[in-house]
Amino acid sequence: MNYDPIRLEVFKHRFSAIAEEMGAVLRKASFSPNIKERRDYSCAFFDAQGRMIAQAAHIPVHLGSMPLSVAAAIETFQVFKNLEGLAPGDVIALNDPFRGGTHLPDITLVTPVFVPLPTLAPSERGARGEGILFGFVASRAHHADVGGMTPGSMPIAREIYQEGLIIPPVKLARAGEVDSGIWDLILANVRTPDERAGDLQAQIGANRRGATRLGEMVNEHGTKEVQFYMDALLAYTERMTRRLIENLPDGEYCFQDALDNDGLSAESVPIVVAIRIQGDQAQVDFTGSAPQQKGSINAVYAITLSAVYYVFRCLIGLDVPNNAGCLAPIEVIAPAGSVVNALHPSPVAGGNVETSQRIVDVLLGALAQAAPHKVPAASQGTMNNVTIGGSLAPTPLPVGEGRRGEGSFAYYETIGGGMGAAPNQDGPSAVHSHMTNTLNTPAEAMEYAYPLRVLRYEVRRGSGGAGQFRGGDGIRRDVQVLTEAQVTLLTERRVQHPYGLNGGQPGGRGENILIRDGHEIPLPGKGSIDLYPNDILSIRTPGGGGYDSQEEKSPE
Repeated sequence: MNYDPIRLEVFKHRFSAIAEEMGAVLRKASFSPNIKERRDYSCAFFDAQGRMIAQAAHIPVHLGSMPLSVAAAIETFQVFKNLEGLAPGDVIALNDPFRGGTHLPDITLVTPVFVPLPTLAPSERGARGEGILFGFVASRAHHADVGGMTPGSMPIAREIYQEGLIIPPVKLARAGEVDSGIWDLILANVRTPDERAGDLQAQIGANRRGATRLGEMVNEHGTKEVQFYMDALLAYTERMTRRLIENLPDGEYCFQDALDNDGLSAESVPIVVAIRIQGDQAQVDFTGSAPQQKGSINAVYAITLSAVYYVFRCLIGLDVPNNAGCLAPIEVIAPAGSVVNALHPSPVAGGNVETSQRIVDVLLGALAQAAPHKVPAASQGTMNNVTIGGSLAPTPLPVGEGRRGEGSFAYYETIGGGMGAAPNQDGPSAVHSHMTNTLNTPAEAMEYAYPLRVLRYEVRRGSGGAGQFRGGDGIRRDVQVLTEAQVTLLTERRVQHPYGLNGGQPGGRGENILIRDGHEIPLPGKGSIDLYPNDILSIRTPGGGGYDSQEEKSPE
């Protein structure tokens, strides 16, 4: 493929700018602190075949899995078989983990982008004369509540039906008009309908902006040139990924780590990987990993694929586009019915947030054998998920006064920790790492939006693993509740330590503590409890692993 490298670079940034601008619209228009402050969302755009062309620098666990959401939309509405299936202004919503989603709080909106071509003969146009389907734009946002058995929709469940409202690929909007039936159905099944409505409208607006920008680019450059550079960028990323793999020694690299438990039993849950490098191709095989579990730590295939995408993309180490070309030379084997490819109706709330982190840990542990100069020790290996919810109203609202859900709140947060030390430097402290790229909720925003008070927020000194290069330290965050509430914890590395590398010491484990009337009560890593006014929830997150022994390296 012959292309102008300067124009390729220009198109690369213009494609990425579409996704970045979508994210800016979503952030500014959203209602919830989880999206507005923590930025728990992702945006990307795709070609007409559903290949991801560009993504913003948002959340890795979202972006590697979003192509399966677009694929589900294409399959459901038979885009290539029936042009009546989609039209300009349509918006497809879904969150079903077994049909392109990840876990239920992540609602994805997919919008087709049609390009009008007046030069086409009528027989070549779509059924409505709208031109041709040129691509898709998509946004995914973590909604702080989508129903289910606990506020925040991250319960320790036994089946997916307990985790919240399941949305298969459906048209939320048709020709620019929201389907009131679908809209009302969603809002009737959540605890915070006003907030959900605002966040969904923000996603619709973000998709509209992305479609507009893509249409403007096509109008400026024409479909042939834009499509040419979309294909060129995919091919370029594939070449860079093949070059990375080719520079790794041929062979098989194996590693194993484990999740603490599934929240219903005390048994650890092993995840095993074998990475086989042959020339410029890689096979990533998770055979031998634990079977799917009764508790909600199961990962669907999209999550496992996303983790593989993330790890290899990190190792490339070049400013190459984030697109579908990265996975072209990589085969992923994830046995159906295992914890890394769970089947319906397994509960999956924690697979997206916790199991994804452990998959990254085992992938990096294996690749550390092939590229020791590139791979750090284990980071905290958890997102430290905390959901707190309850009612603000002292009594139920009378019939006919206010709307359903008024007076309820649902707070969700992931909390940072220590990052693993690298072969040449200490790990950063108190940061989000790997499959999450969110921010913290500022204390001011939390206290304004919820009946919560932040009493303590500090670096957890000494929790990073020792070594010539130390692992980063975790965080301590103490939150006092001012009303009766229910809290659900979905956390990891409370039993298993984050590993060190090359003689470095493991990172410190995390702790969950309830402080009631001045007494500290240890809490499990996963579970749900009732809180009373003035109770304090103390989350103390893990540190990262250290790298190399503490003795000085011998001269080379």
